[in-house]
Amino acid sequence: MQVSVETTSNIERRMTIGVPAQEIDQAVQKRLQETARTVRLNGFRPGKVPMSVVKRRFGAGVRQEVVSEVMRDSYVKALEEKDISPAGWPRFEPKNMEEGKDLEFIAIFEVLPEIELGDLSKIEVEKPKAEVSDKDLDNMIDNLRRQQADMKSVKRKSKKKDVVTIDFKGFIEGEAFEGGSAEGHKLTLGSGQMIPGFEEGVIGAKAGEELEVEVTFPEDYQNEELAGKPAKFEIKVHTVEEPVLPELNEEFFKKFGVEAEDEEGFRTEVKKNMERELKQAVNNKVKNDVVEGLLESTEVEVPQALIDQEIDRLRQDAVQRFGGQMDPKQLPAELFTDQAKRRVKTGLLFQELIRQNDIKAEPEKVDEKIQEIASTYETPDEVIAHYSSNPQQKAQIESVVLEDAVVDHVLDKAKVKEKKMKYEEAVQAGQSQG
Repeated sequence: MQVSVETTSNIERRMTIGVPAQEIDQAVQKRLQETARTVRLNGFRPGKVPMSVVKRRFGAGVRQEVVSEVMRDSYVKALEEKDISPAGWPRFEPKNMEEGKDLEFIAIFEVLPEIELGDLSKIEVEKPKAEVSDKDLDNMIDNLRRQQADMKSVKRKSKKKDVVTIDFKGFIEGEAFEGGSAEGHKLTLGSGQMIPGFEEGVIGAKAGEELEVEVTFPEDYQNEELAGKPAKFEIKVHTVEEPVLPELNEEFFKKFGVEAEDEEGFRTEVKKNMERELKQAVNNKVKNDVVEGLLESTEVEVPQALIDQEIDRLRQDAVQRFGGQMDPKQLPAELFTDQAKRRVKTGLLFQELIRQNDIKAEPEKVDEKIQEIASTYETPDEVIAHYSSNPQQKAQIESVVLEDAVVDHVLDKAKVKEKKMKYEEAVQAGQSQG
């Protein structure tokens, strides 16, 4: 087998492979003999079909089958011989496939790029600094109670946190606009669900009232045709309801999976959950800043084969997330291209940092992560045992720990600036990353 490799770009290779005709002919002959022993043709007894007949009937198909297999196997052997790691499956271009002549074909494929990491010391990271205050805890418990509240109609003027049922119709320059009307819409006043000024205009209204509210759409409104324009809404208030909050008792606590005898115990558990959420949000924000810094400081040519593989994964995730039965391939690749490219590039940069700095997922860190996850369940010991006895599940935790180790390595060299934030601001900063 003859092999030559041509570098056509930083990540593309053209490998020319030649296979002696004798090797192909022997493989074809062997396959035809196997066919002759098993094929059934009218007029011939099983196993007694003349080779000339078998070759005439099946020769072309068998040869094509053999050539495809030889091309695949020869390509794999050539990669081992040249010590090349491809980034994906190749595209084969036959140069000579004539019977009786040496087989010659080209395999075009991509390899992982050589990465020259940028200056990590120039990466800037903003780390939220926040804590769960008593006020934050009070607000959280109030929100939990409102989730379980019963609604009671009232005749008084509406106020914040009331739920109003309204009809509304919006006009710009006297003309109704698409998407600007609804009937029987339930709105929690003060929730920020509507554009600025709308909910404020409804506060103070009673059931049965009709009113007009003038607002201006924000400049950054998602619908560009409405952005920055003044509008008038005609609103009819059907009902005003106030929430009747449930008592803080054991029955209420159990609805949120908390086993507590009194309010103090419930507050303790809720605060623990909030602190876990805050920690995760801060980690997300920091990791995103690290990733952004790496992407900006290092140029990476990303193999299309890896992007295509990631697009397929994102398609499958999308179908599973929405519970659909459709073929993932029906989702346009363009929907996922940017996200896939970012993920692949990030993965390549992380791999290079791991390789250059011999970063590992330390066993004690893996155990800590498993214990951290287990602490959120009712039976932590069972969760720990599950991960310990399931190599695949444990490997996923090791992967997370390894990523965290990479982030920590970058943080040691980057410019990290702490920024004081309120609890909700910090959580929102972490949740908005992706």
